[in-house]
Amino acid sequence: MIYGNIEGIRDSLIAEMERLYDMEFARDEFVPDRLLNLLVRFTQAVNRELMVYLGRDGRVLEIAVGSVSSVGLPELHLRRNTERLAGFRCIHTHPGGDARLSSVDEQALRLLRFDAMCAIGVGDNYCTGITAAFLGEVEYGRISLVTYGPVKPGRVPHKLWLREIELAEERVGRAIAEGGVVENAEKVMLISIDSDESLNELEGLADTAGMIVLTRVLQKRQKPDTATYIGSGKAEELQLTCQAMEIDMAIVDDELSAAQQRNLEAVLGVSVLDRTALILNIFARRAQTAEGKLQVELAMLKYRLPRLTGLGVSLSRMGAGASQRMRGPGETKLELDRRVIRGRIDDLNRELKELSRQRAMRRARREKQGENIVALVGYTNAGKSTLLNALSGSDVYVENKLFATLDPVLRQVELPENRSCLMVDTVGFINKLPHQLVEAFHSTLEEALNADLLVIVHDMSAPDLETQRSTVFEVLRELGAGGKPYIEAFNKVDSIKMEDPIDPPDAVYISAKTGAGLDRLMNEISSRIAAMRMQVELLVPYSKGSVIAILHDVAEIEAQEYEAEGTKVTCRIDAVNLARIQKMLEGK
Repeated sequence: MIYGNIEGIRDSLIAEMERLYDMEFARDEFVPDRLLNLLVRFTQAVNRELMVYLGRDGRVLEIAVGSVSSVGLPELHLRRNTERLAGFRCIHTHPGGDARLSSVDEQALRLLRFDAMCAIGVGDNYCTGITAAFLGEVEYGRISLVTYGPVKPGRVPHKLWLREIELAEERVGRAIAEGGVVENAEKVMLISIDSDESLNELEGLADTAGMIVLTRVLQKRQKPDTATYIGSGKAEELQLTCQAMEIDMAIVDDELSAAQQRNLEAVLGVSVLDRTALILNIFARRAQTAEGKLQVELAMLKYRLPRLTGLGVSLSRMGAGASQRMRGPGETKLELDRRVIRGRIDDLNRELKELSRQRAMRRARREKQGENIVALVGYTNAGKSTLLNALSGSDVYVENKLFATLDPVLRQVELPENRSCLMVDTVGFINKLPHQLVEAFHSTLEEALNADLLVIVHDMSAPDLETQRSTVFEVLRELGAGGKPYIEAFNKVDSIKMEDPIDPPDAVYISAKTGAGLDRLMNEISSRIAAMRMQVELLVPYSKGSVIAILHDVAEIEAQEYEAEGTKVTCRIDAVNLARIQKMLEGK
């Protein structure tokens, strides 16, 4: 039997692939040449990823077909000893030609304890390369990986890689004996009615949350089914998939109503998480500062409030002060829960408002000192933190995960021509950004709203670059920062082959990792800042003394002299405020 997405594949081709079960391959070859050639040919024929589980005795134990953009990693229905490796290696193809292992491949290796994880890049009827990974020693409480490749076909070190399986067996056994190290990631199914691109992003979110994606489902619909999101027939079909693959949780690519979530859980027989809840969970894990934690809690409470069912959900640990609120006469558990949450939301709003006020005071002091604020904004994982480190020489936390940065980080950056600025790194944007997060993180995003200049960082290697770019501008408009002056910096040019220039023509192409293009970006920021504030002399008549107070708020005062006609002020001021002051002086 062939598992996975076999829809549209000819019966004759399926029958030919099933013959792999009857073949025996050499035990002393890690990737037997005959199997390699067949996998390349079948992959080209179906234009989808193909996966086999190959036992140590050279037999094919299971075959699965995935989509071009996903890795089909169904659970093998064999009894395994949890104290050792699985006893078979996972060999799968990448139709795009990339022979490197993905983060999903690596996570599956740790969770399912394959003998090895092997990826085969497939180009135009040929193998582009082969990569293999094995479980290594325990490092920082987690099993590390030993990775080889990519290597060209014909140069696979069969003896070395087969020996690595033996070594991996010893390492895993030792790790379990010494510390009981067991990878414990939830196995999930992704469900979307949108697109493969949206599923890719959802998969990235699941990976960030430490989950392993076993299968992806794209059910094209004009709009979600009001009862089960994907329709009752499709839901019943997926219920069988959940059983067969031993799925722990289904993650849906949109925000569900409480009724949709309950109905889908009832049919699938597993827990259901929607996109919003997944993002909120990631934020809850990654928030570091006190303000960030308050913002996450506020967003989670606003999400949870309309979904309360009153079915015995305990809120005793929801937040400070909850246990002191007493139940009123005749008040139901559901009413009490709602009252507790609303009270906590009010408390959080007050705390965040006070923190926002303190930030506004600090920002006003910076403005009076003439410090220009440049905010790095953009899609999540576009490289903003790496860019901040490269420009400032700091060591802001960087990780190749979505939402690695949640709390705003400010650093001093020296610019050409003896100028400088304060650069702030902000939380990344994402498609379908939950409105609860936009509201809760509004105080943090004020750093972008009140910046003098935005540097919008794009990931040039992203396959859906244009979609990400439009999402960033849409979120900026929603935040009220759509009219801010900005520079577009297209990052990660080191990871792609530059062909035609990308609009707009004044964009800056950079690599925060290698430093390419950073000098031009620094010069561009410096020239923009220089154009923002110019040195002027203004004569303010004594009859318009209120203008002096406004100048102290919006400009950097360098000198102030009292003359017969009025007060002569020498200051540095931006063009917008200068035009406003001149109108006031002219009486307009």
